[in-house]
Amino acid sequence: MSTMEQDLKVGQPYNQIVSFETGNEMAARAAAQINYHIMGYFPITPSTEIAQILDTMKAKGLHDIQMVPADGEHGSAGICYGAATAGARVFNATSSNGFLYMLEQLPVQSGTRFPMVLNLVTRAVSGPLDIRGDHSDLYYALNTGWIILTASTPQAVYDMNIIALKLAEHEDVRLPVIVAFDGFFTSHQKRKVQYFEDKQVVSNFVGERPAGYAEISDPRNPVSIGAHMNGDDLLNNHYQLSEALNRAGEIYQEMAKEYALVSTREYPILDLYQMEDAEVALFLLNSAAESAKDAVDRLRERGIKAGIIKPNIIRPFPAEAIRQALKGVKALVVGERADSYGAHGANLAHEVKSALQENASSHTIVLNRIFGLGGKDFYQDDADAFFELAIQAVAAGKAEKPFDYYGHNPGLTENKMTTGIEPMYGSIFQSGLIQVAPEEATGKLKVKIPPIRSLTVKPRRIAPGHGACPGCGSISALELFYKGIEGDIVTLFQTGCAYVVTASYPYTSHKQSFVHNLFQNGAATLSGMVEAFLEKKRRGEIEISDDITFIMVTGDGGMDIGMGPAIGAALRNHKMIILEYDNEGYMNTGSQLSYSTPFGHMTSTSSVGKTQKGKSFHHKDTAQIMASTNIPYVFTGVESHPQDLIMKAAKAQWYAQHEGFAYGKLLTACPLNWKSEDDQGTDIVKAAVDSCFFPLYEIERGVTNITYNPDDKQKRIPVSDWLKLMGKTKHMLKDEEMLDQFSAEVEQRWLRLKAKHEHPLL
Repeated sequence: MSTMEQDLKVGQPYNQIVSFETGNEMAARAAAQINYHIMGYFPITPSTEIAQILDTMKAKGLHDIQMVPADGEHGSAGICYGAATAGARVFNATSSNGFLYMLEQLPVQSGTRFPMVLNLVTRAVSGPLDIRGDHSDLYYALNTGWIILTASTPQAVYDMNIIALKLAEHEDVRLPVIVAFDGFFTSHQKRKVQYFEDKQVVSNFVGERPAGYAEISDPRNPVSIGAHMNGDDLLNNHYQLSEALNRAGEIYQEMAKEYALVSTREYPILDLYQMEDAEVALFLLNSAAESAKDAVDRLRERGIKAGIIKPNIIRPFPAEAIRQALKGVKALVVGERADSYGAHGANLAHEVKSALQENASSHTIVLNRIFGLGGKDFYQDDADAFFELAIQAVAAGKAEKPFDYYGHNPGLTENKMTTGIEPMYGSIFQSGLIQVAPEEATGKLKVKIPPIRSLTVKPRRIAPGHGACPGCGSISALELFYKGIEGDIVTLFQTGCAYVVTASYPYTSHKQSFVHNLFQNGAATLSGMVEAFLEKKRRGEIEISDDITFIMVTGDGGMDIGMGPAIGAALRNHKMIILEYDNEGYMNTGSQLSYSTPFGHMTSTSSVGKTQKGKSFHHKDTAQIMASTNIPYVFTGVESHPQDLIMKAAKAQWYAQHEGFAYGKLLTACPLNWKSEDDQGTDIVKAAVDSCFFPLYEIERGVTNITYNPDDKQKRIPVSDWLKLMGKTKHMLKDEEMLDQFSAEVEQRWLRLKAKHEHPLL
């Protein structure tokens, strides 16, 4: 009998609070009650809320988890692994391409046998981009060596998270665990739940972290972790990992029974619904299985013996339990929310078939259908259709079509899409009013631009009809920048607000060619586009008289996760422009802290409360970082100073066409998340300039030139005058120490910039 069983009176579980919560809320609640040491995180829809909720709870003093904001999911996985090697209990949450970005780290953690818990809020994997829930990210986890638990309801998310840590740390397991649940179906839908009133119950169930792990925290017992191995050693290592993973299935069953004593909720290896005498059945993961139960009840009323199998654990794969569950089943439909391209069936269907091969007497017909990709809803009628496939297979004695996609629609010629905007190119974007040429004496560019009203004859590059929030500064700032660009362009947009609001299939607001790629690889992708274009042009394979200007638009924190490739592109000095619209956060996912968020500013992951007061460190100076790569041209700009921005755009284009890489940083208002009035964006960014928080300058061939000096023009204002215009910074005005610290940093950066302006060699 376990210690927990000894402490309990059978039939009298601990007090629990009844509430209505989402899966994300319950994941955060479990983590807070466990009180992990570390969470290394990076926001991505739909898992972002977990970090947000935990940050809000921490601001209220409800847990002590040290939350470390990473520069991307790859970094967050490294933070978690490093913390685990130091003996910490570690927690994380991610989704979709973020999970793929950290994928390289996952076998390292399992291969060196360090426990942790990762919540995978499942979502479609790009491309094309889709933010809703399927299992295409989850299937990449199957070969990582991690235990995988699946949770179909918010209640299961809470309970599985508690079981997961205890399982991960078991002396015969010592492996990291994924708790997977469906994005937006389970993560955001509120359901009736129960959670322990006293978090000590959770602590008692999980227990103390076992001793005996190799960890780097004790210098008296030095260890080497992750040393390379030869073939024999690696084979042995993987064998041991495999054996531990298999034991985890047995140990999970013991822990699930133990947890049932505490909570009254049971999570067997397989959740079986009406499977006692079932002749036709569905095998479904997570929320779809919940939706299908009504279909079973209706079929039972008709005398058809139907049932559902839903696994609670898929790594290790519960082969023996599945064989037992299918003993009397004549036909099974395995429905999966993920593809395995070219394999004539998705992963779990093949594993079910493999399990049945071990039973020589099995005659179960197995059909496989891919459904619900990109978060397409699965209704009772869809479950009815799956059961009808099984019924037909029983009648025919075989599966007429063992594998297929369900719910796809062939395109019809008469529905062929037509172009909404006639192609616009060449002379229509060539005003001839902007003149750029190097000065003979200095070699620096001299730019002549006409009155701005003259440039209104140039058409907008982005068509009306985009879906930006009222007062969004990114689109208007981009259009102003484009006024300084002559001729044809190709733009690559990294994921972010400016991309999402201008391009949603089958529509686009872009009048010229545009490409989307993810944060982490945008600059590298555009580099390839530039070099391919120039090489094809050199070979005479492209017949155009004028050059195309290649521009990457990034923002919403894109210069955090995408910083490495951007620096690489700059060092290679490709003929391209990167334009960053800095709205001071990850706005596309709900205003989380980014490295461009200023010190003290409130975001959804830098909450303000009794234990913390906004972001705890200063913002990243991207322009200066890019200038350190010695590219030909760097600039800053805002739409409140239009002539300055247009002139810099013209310079950037000249350098991108003649010498190489140019980089621009625009401060753009985000009224929704800055908590400001929709019509004040221009005034707010102007105040940022006049307070010297966001100085306007350029660095041309390494020489700094301040293009607007509020000191000289006697327009300098205190930083507090800028801060008071935004709701996200009101708390800073009441904290003299915080305000002084922020003002001092702004002043130091401004003086350093002025020194560079005055001394060309700096």
